Amino acid sequence: MTSPTRILLADDQADIRTGFRLILDSQPDMTVIAEAADGTTAVELARSLRPDLVLADIRMPGLDGLEVTRRLTGPDVPDPIPVLVITTFDHDDYVRTALRDGACGFLLKRSGPALLIEGVRAAMSGDVLISPQITVRLLRSLTPPAPEPVRAPRQPSPLTPREEEIARLVADGLTNAEIGDRLFISAGTAKTHIANIQSKLGARNRVGIAAWTWQSGLPTPPG
Repeated sequence: MTSPTRILLADDQADIRTGFRLILDSQPDMTVIAEAADGTTAVELARSLRPDLVLADIRMPGLDGLEVTRRLTGPDVPDPIPVLVITTFDHDDYVRTALRDGACGFLLKRSGPALLIEGVRAAMSGDVLISPQITVRLLRSLTPPAPEPVRAPRQPSPLTPREEEIARLVADGLTNAEIGDRLFISAGTAKTHIANIQSKLGARNRVGIAAWTWQSGLPTPPG
């Protein structure tokens, strides 16, 4: 039996932390090991306790959640600790900054307990979950504007045709299991393909794959 996911909660509102703790501790595969009411304490606790996952609000005293994310899992961090951002604010700049600095998800507090639990499990399986309210808006904002008068040809892709197909499905929001069902392969095989795609693209996570897909002009499948 695997050990439960050890979680650090970082939010300046005690009632929010209490609510999250009740939700997460009710799951047999999750346990909250510590809480922090400000970003500075969150970073200190994360570095000393080494939780499996940090749930961080954005607007906190001391360091905000974006800076907490950068310090714990940013590109220059040698031994990163996963951070899942959970906030009331869904500004595009917040989303992009958090994901650029390695956040393993971006959830809105109003999304509810089920998505919170799903977000933690997605993070632990190497996936990235973004609240549905902002996913489509975020990805479509990454679509490059069509040049005038003729669209420039797409640069040669580093991916194989099969990998491009999987990248399109990742950008369409499909999970490993759903990709496997669509392409008649196992979820494990889909996960291996995605790891290879991340390596070729230098993408930190699935959102990086989706961003490359949109920016490269590789359209997602309809529907």
